[in-house]
Amino acid sequence: MLGTMLVGLASCGGGGGGGGGGFVPLALTPPPQQPAAPAPDVPVPDVPAPPAGPGATYTVSGNVSGLLGSGLVLQNNAGDDLAIAANGAFSFSTKLLGGAGYAVTVKTQSNILTRVCTVGNGTGTVADAAVTDVAVTCAAPAARFAYVTNRDSNNLFPYTVDAVTGALGTAGPMVGTGRSPSSIAVEPTGRFAYVANLADRNVSAFAVDVGTGALSPLAVPPVATGSSPIFITVDPTGRFAYVANLGDSTVSGYAIDAGTGALSPMATPTVAAGGFPFAITIDPTGRFAYVPNAGSGNVSAYTIDPSTGALSPMAVPTVTAGTAPSSVAVDPTGRFAYVVNLGSTDVSAYTIDASTGALSPMVSMPTVGTGNGPSSIAVDPSGRFAYVANRNDNTVSGYSIDAVTGALSPMAMPPVPARTAPNAITVDPTGRFAYATNNISKDISTYTIDAGTGALSAMAVSTVATGGIGPQGLVMSR
Repeated sequence: MLGTMLVGLASCGGGGGGGGGGFVPLALTPPPQQPAAPAPDVPVPDVPAPPAGPGATYTVSGNVSGLLGSGLVLQNNAGDDLAIAANGAFSFSTKLLGGAGYAVTVKTQSNILTRVCTVGNGTGTVADAAVTDVAVTCAAPAARFAYVTNRDSNNLFPYTVDAVTGALGTAGPMVGTGRSPSSIAVEPTGRFAYVANLADRNVSAFAVDVGTGALSPLAVPPVATGSSPIFITVDPTGRFAYVANLGDSTVSGYAIDAGTGALSPMATPTVAAGGFPFAITIDPTGRFAYVPNAGSGNVSAYTIDPSTGALSPMAVPTVTAGTAPSSVAVDPTGRFAYVVNLGSTDVSAYTIDASTGALSPMVSMPTVGTGNGPSSIAVDPSGRFAYVANRNDNTVSGYSIDAVTGALSPMAMPPVPARTAPNAITVDPTGRFAYATNNISKDISTYTIDAGTGALSAMAVSTVATGGIGPQGLVMSR
């Protein structure tokens, strides 16, 4: 019956023709869905962060200039040592983290004590870049004292040197010497001074008060020399002293006690020179020695044993100079040598072999004229200028030095006046001042040096008395 009813209902169409409403089927609605159950919580494992990698590191480096000799050691942060063999770039092996501090110092100075190395731009903090601007400069320290021997009054006078003006002042009382003190030398650290006494045939030694410059005799007797010691010098390592003996044509050699300053004759106490050796000069590195022989018209050349200080004639033991050579100067680089010839009134110029020390006359300009009676020559610390004291016409001549060839050219300015009979010329270690001892007028002429041209100008106080008779040698000390 139910099936019959369903069939009937299905067959009753909705008629057309605007008839009454037909059958409207009911829509079937799906049952409502239940909300999904929440997903269960899954625990997340606690994974540690990876360790931080090492930070960036940077080098500390810079440049060295003016170095002579060996033994310079730099140190960074009081622990990283670096031996320096030559001028130029350097770099410490230990790198530093960004943000770390650095402090570069000189641990050990070079064995050439005439120069002191100092550090610029040496401290700071490393940024995120290498440090490249550390500057190590080696130069002679400024002179604080000067000493002049008075040969005819058997004494010497000590002076202070004004660091700004170069003016000379009194450093202490007059000091007695032996008879006829002809020359004085101070070892490079400024602790001891030595005087060659021509008439006594010996060398007397003094301690230097490093605060005042005053001299006091060492408690040791003078040491013997050859006949008529006329000139004394100390090598740049401060270990050896040498004396030119005019009377017997020899050179005496001595070892210097580093603690007491006492002199001891070398195992071979003297070596032969030419006739009437007038002076002795050591090259800036302390490897070679040169002696002008006024009587034989030549220059003796020696090598210096670095351990004992003993002198040995070079393979070519002498080189010809002019008439009566009396003084030798070597430029600060050790490449050129200049000899003043008292009799021929000129300067002989030489190149120096870097390996052997042998002298060769310059090809471009082997000689250049001077004033009358040139007795002494000095080269400034920059190696650009040379000065000659002309004893017989009371002047000082100035020359420019060619940086490549070493040739001398007279300066545009005429020779400057000195007092009577200038005997020795000295340039201070900074190259700003020059001094000439005047043998007959018993005083010192003082000059300033133009940094650009090298021209000499008299200081405000142009003359300083020596307090004695017959001033000869003049030496400056730190």
